[in-house]
Amino acid sequence: MTSDLMAQKHSMVHRALGTRIVLTIYGDQYFPLLSQSMKMIDNFEDRLTVNRPVSEVMSVNHAAGRMPKMVSKSTYDLIKLAVRYSRENFGFNALIGPLVKLWKIGFEGANVPSAEAIKDRLKLTDPYQVLLDDDNQTVFLEQAGMELDLGGIAKGYIADRIHDFWQEKGVPAGIINLGGNLLFVGKSPRRADGQWIIGVQDPQLKRGHDMETVRQPACSAVTSGIYERFLVKDGKRYHHLLDPRTGYPLDTDLSSVTVFTDESVLGEVEAKRLFFNGGPIAGWADQPGNRGAVFIHNDERIENINL
Repeated sequence: MTSDLMAQKHSMVHRALGTRIVLTIYGDQYFPLLSQSMKMIDNFEDRLTVNRPVSEVMSVNHAAGRMPKMVSKSTYDLIKLAVRYSRENFGFNALIGPLVKLWKIGFEGANVPSAEAIKDRLKLTDPYQVLLDDDNQTVFLEQAGMELDLGGIAKGYIADRIHDFWQEKGVPAGIINLGGNLLFVGKSPRRADGQWIIGVQDPQLKRGHDMETVRQPACSAVTSGIYERFLVKDGKRYHHLLDPRTGYPLDTDLSSVTVFTDESVLGEVEAKRLFFNGGPIAGWADQPGNRGAVFIHNDERIENINL
């Protein structure tokens, strides 16, 4: 069965969510699901993007300080989840958009803002100023200028929905790759034990060069890192991962953290939790859904949890 499935491998590449999407499915009869899955991804992007003037999330942002906006159930559920994690104040914050736009790291006009400007923008990132109405599925940002940005959690959520769709259709094995956010489905046809071989990116090299490999049953693998976008000003390097607690790039000796979790949306959040913590958290691997993690420090030292 394993060799038969290997011969029935189908992949499709697509550009969406600001990245390169690669979906791989095993089993000839499941090939049509690839294009259906790409359409699902596009539909989610249409609702969740903040990189176009019109989307459900942008309707909330445009109405900031004025009125609540109703959104679809899936968008509301994701916003609610993002706000809940933002209120934990460990580093993930779905309201950080105004600060990102101030620094512009990785984009044209990148600069080091004044302390005063940073202080002003921080006032617009308070997750407790998001009012959620479960009965009406409305979202209200209390201050004009506030912005929701689900970019730090949306890919994981979308990967999980594709995973649900494939499971419902009986897909025996597959890989959902949303720009490096990986989610494995079923048992690997390449190995008798059904485990997947997952590469951990070397932060010093181009994407695709691995520093370590991990073997796991079907799981999600998500990386948080500071090695791809940065600004150098007056000899100092500023990376793009801003700390919403200070308004400045996070001060860390970590280059990346890769987490292995049951669900991809959990991986998105937990990769940031560990990254902002600067190292392992006692008891982290004992929490439901968490499998293990690989930390890569700036001096290329590797630290593993539970792997």
